[in-house]
Amino acid sequence: MKSDKPKKSHKAALSRRSFLKGAALTSAGAMAAVASLSHLKPAHADAPMPAGAVERLGPGPAPIELKINGEVKRLSVEPRVTLLRALREHLGMTGTKLVCDRGACGACTVLMDGRTVTSCMVLAVDARGREIVTIEGLGNPARMHPVQAAFVVADAMQCGFCTPGMVMSIAAALKRNPKAGEDEIRQSVAGNICRCGTYPHVFAAALNTARGFGAGKGNA
Repeated sequence: MKSDKPKKSHKAALSRRSFLKGAALTSAGAMAAVASLSHLKPAHADAPMPAGAVERLGPGPAPIELKINGEVKRLSVEPRVTLLRALREHLGMTGTKLVCDRGACGACTVLMDGRTVTSCMVLAVDARGREIVTIEGLGNPARMHPVQAAFVVADAMQCGFCTPGMVMSIAAALKRNPKAGEDEIRQSVAGNICRCGTYPHVFAAALNTARGFGAGKGNA
């Protein structure tokens, strides 16, 4: 008499056994990987990381050092924090303006190793070990950079939100070529948007500087 009870599939049993074996091997591999990474040190560890080690950052804040305007600044930020946010919200350096926050307007332009960058597109942790100059470091009311002084004379600002970025871009261009002409000046601020439309005054200020207005003064 045949039994109505279905027979156990040998193939299915092997398949389940293979699956369990695979799962066990995967778990063991993951544990081994974690163990192999146990020597890595977080960003705030005092001791230097061994050669070939990978730096671990986040998700919480980690202490970092930034060299800004010739001074070392110590702060604690999450890895996602941009240089712009670090400057404004963690260091109180609000001269660098937050406008578009996507690298499109140039208002947050600073110098990094002598080159202009939009600080909203640079992570603060990626700025470690770099020389950063902000509008505060370029000059101050008592000792203005020649470009800053030229902006005042030429009335090259209205609302002021684009002004710091414009000044930084022109200062960098004139440092590369102190005798830059109008075409080169226009190119240097191509990424800086002035919604007030003061471009003619901006160009005049830059050209006045290039022609020798305040030459040799300031702390360029």
